[in-house]
Amino acid sequence: MNSVARSRIYHPARALAVCSGVILTAGVGAGCADQPGEDGEQIEFTSTEQAITAVAGDPLPGTDAVGFAGARTAFMTVEGLDDGLGPIFNEKACGNCHTQGAIGGAGVQIERRFGKVVNGIFNTLSNEGGSLRQLFTVGAFTGLGGQACNPPLEVEPADATVHNVGRLTTPLFGAGLIEAIPDSVIVANAQNQPLSIRGTVSNVKVLLPNPNQPSALNTTRVGRFGWKAGIATLAQFAADAYLNEMGISTQSCIGGTSVTAFAFESKPNGVAVPAGCDDRAPAHAAISGVPASTDDVVGTCAAGQTELQDDVAEFTEFMTFLAPAPRTAIDPNINLQGGTVFNAIGCAGCHLLKDYVTPSAPVNGVPGNFTFRPRSDFLLHNIGTGDGIGNDGDSVATTNLVRTAPLWGLHHRTKFMHDGASTSITAAIARHGGQASTARSNFNALGTSDRNAMLTAMNSD
Repeated sequence: MNSVARSRIYHPARALAVCSGVILTAGVGAGCADQPGEDGEQIEFTSTEQAITAVAGDPLPGTDAVGFAGARTAFMTVEGLDDGLGPIFNEKACGNCHTQGAIGGAGVQIERRFGKVVNGIFNTLSNEGGSLRQLFTVGAFTGLGGQACNPPLEVEPADATVHNVGRLTTPLFGAGLIEAIPDSVIVANAQNQPLSIRGTVSNVKVLLPNPNQPSALNTTRVGRFGWKAGIATLAQFAADAYLNEMGISTQSCIGGTSVTAFAFESKPNGVAVPAGCDDRAPAHAAISGVPASTDDVVGTCAAGQTELQDDVAEFTEFMTFLAPAPRTAIDPNINLQGGTVFNAIGCAGCHLLKDYVTPSAPVNGVPGNFTFRPRSDFLLHNIGTGDGIGNDGDSVATTNLVRTAPLWGLHHRTKFMHDGASTSITAAIARHGGQASTARSNFNALGTSDRNAMLTAMNSD
């Protein structure tokens, strides 16, 4: 959505209080509630107190319904050339990808990536459009200046050695709760794991912080979003996707600083299209340091001004206050047996069966002292399915690390693993190797009763 002059200040906290809803129970403090987890100890996969009356796609308890509905509408809005779509893109709306279970869920789209390894070091081939290869071009159109435009379709370059890697659209249910997890809790997850399965903390630069915390700009925080845990904040997740998935470039203001990390138009295979042939978004007034081709801007940043570009703010709000998908009904005995087996065979070493608790006053405005169980340590692991894609300078070993995927909302999913190549939970488990080899072998050795109980518990989530 073009918004040359439609930027607005981000809404402050909308979620006001904890009440009965889609999560377990409210807790105290910040971090993780005390949980059982020793081998042989009985533990539920999902608390039987978790509500099943809520609907997937609902907001968190206490959220301003009108604001959330407006943000959801923005998330679903289909973009066009006049809004800044292009020159290359993967989809025309956030809601076109995040569809399973409800708007904001996982998707079935598979994006494609490539890269090159030289002497054991990864190169994104960014000068040739990598590592993300957008799948579509806006094609032939007449630019605002009357010029004939026809941006080319991206292709995988001939010098790539890592080819056509697939990445599945991840679900956003409960994303605001995940964003609120203190970094120290994720670090502790790694410290508490045995060396054989210990995960790696992904420390990343914050290019666009939550607007309620402008001081976080350009600081380092623990990443938790995306298959590589490469992003720490939902504001950055929104701006990054707007640019890379839809080709819409934006500028925001954070603490008086003009943020242009997402203000530069995509270049098909690294070659800029002719001026005015990226899209048909109206030109904005000249702003120092902001490209003339940037589609949506806040404008010149006043001293101390914090304001996300309008659409990025709406997307951030929707993701922040989107509740976890409610579970389906399950026999409490099966829930207990399934969770106990899941823990005993080693799956819970990474897909933690423990509760996280939000801080008393989360920066992003989600309910405070709120308990939730996403079943992830939010760490990077080598489970033998790594895609070989990383950042410039990464070792091959690093490119094969993937984030432990949260398991809530599994019953809405039809594709699993980073590439979407698995179409059932059992098929996904069968692909686990590396640090997950023992857990996979233990699963294969289960008797019928324990195996069925574990799968039933997972499918109820």
